[in-house]
Amino acid sequence: MLVIRLWNYFRGYVIIRVEGLTLEKFINLAIARDVYLWDIVRIDYTTLEARVSVKGFKELKEVVKRVGCRVNIIEKKGYPFFVHKFKYRKMFGLGFIIALAIIFFLTSFIWSIDIEGSESVSNGEILTYLKSIGIDTGTKKKTIDTAEVKKQLLTHIDSIVFARVEVKGTKLLIEIKESAAIPDSEDKDYPCNIIAMKKAVIEKVIAKNGNSIVERGDIVKTGQVLITGIIDDERLENPLLVHSEGEVYGKTWYNKIIREAINKTIKEETGNVHSTKEIKIGKKRIHLINGDIPFDNYIERENSKKIIDWKFIKLSVEIIEHKYFEVKTNNFTQDIDSLKQTVAVRGVQQIMEKLPQDARVVSKDVVYSVEDNYLVTKISIEVIEQIGQKDKITSDSFKEE
Repeated sequence: MLVIRLWNYFRGYVIIRVEGLTLEKFINLAIARDVYLWDIVRIDYTTLEARVSVKGFKELKEVVKRVGCRVNIIEKKGYPFFVHKFKYRKMFGLGFIIALAIIFFLTSFIWSIDIEGSESVSNGEILTYLKSIGIDTGTKKKTIDTAEVKKQLLTHIDSIVFARVEVKGTKLLIEIKESAAIPDSEDKDYPCNIIAMKKAVIEKVIAKNGNSIVERGDIVKTGQVLITGIIDDERLENPLLVHSEGEVYGKTWYNKIIREAINKTIKEETGNVHSTKEIKIGKKRIHLINGDIPFDNYIERENSKKIIDWKFIKLSVEIIEHKYFEVKTNNFTQDIDSLKQTVAVRGVQQIMEKLPQDARVVSKDVVYSVEDNYLVTKISIEVIEQIGQKDKITSDSFKEE
């Protein structure tokens, strides 16, 4: 089937519309004259559409005269017609072919190297090593043995325990994993305070080291000292600085306001799609397929594929496909009671996702109001959570104390 389609494309064919009262006789006479018609579609009682070769279309003239039907060409398809378009635009066609040839030539090289997962080993060190084994921007893709590159990285860079090397387009993608470093134990030699991370009402203070300077019921603001590491005693000649340890729990509030339209318009796709393509060279765009968008209402989606990313001269080439999906709009009014439940559940879920793991919910409050065409939902969740964090004591914080 594919071979037949290719054959028809290269010899050229036309899509015709036949109108008349003797369509069956038209088909029979065409067959009798060895004129091959395919993809015949009956539009209505007096109209059909079909495809026929260029040679076959010429032979249909006698058939049309005998049966009295009217035949029109709807569309011309195939290689001969494509070439004919460029018959009087040879320079444009030649330039287009040369541009494509240059693009295909340039895409046979590696123009960028992306490295992921490097931490202790710098990207510069890896790039320097790759250059030493003959791999750099401008290297031909077919000369790169990805398995050998992976082996070389694992062999010559000790901290790399895993490597994946892949050529994707004009990029060489390298993903590595390094041996896990042993984390240092927390340094507790420096003096510090424990301060408030946010505004809260103090619920409980557990001071393991240092002195608590707040108590239950106190309202504290962000940055306020909760447990001080500056121990000032009249028996000491100078204040003693310590590393504060402890936990401070406070009552905090998380709020969210959601505005949801009561009368809503929803766009639904009809299934009709119109596509256009363009090539982008740097900032210049060249349309490959032109045509007006045949829809009044549509959603546009863009998909781009970069085929050249030549960073050292700031040149990039990409093919951009624009797809326009026809939509129809439907207006409807939402039930307010159902809308309240839906919005409240969604809002509470969004707040809960932001809560710290150790937070304990104390209460929840939801208030609704209607403003113009919108249901306004105000959600407030009261929680108890750990609000303290360590803050190193400096000369400035010492003066504040």
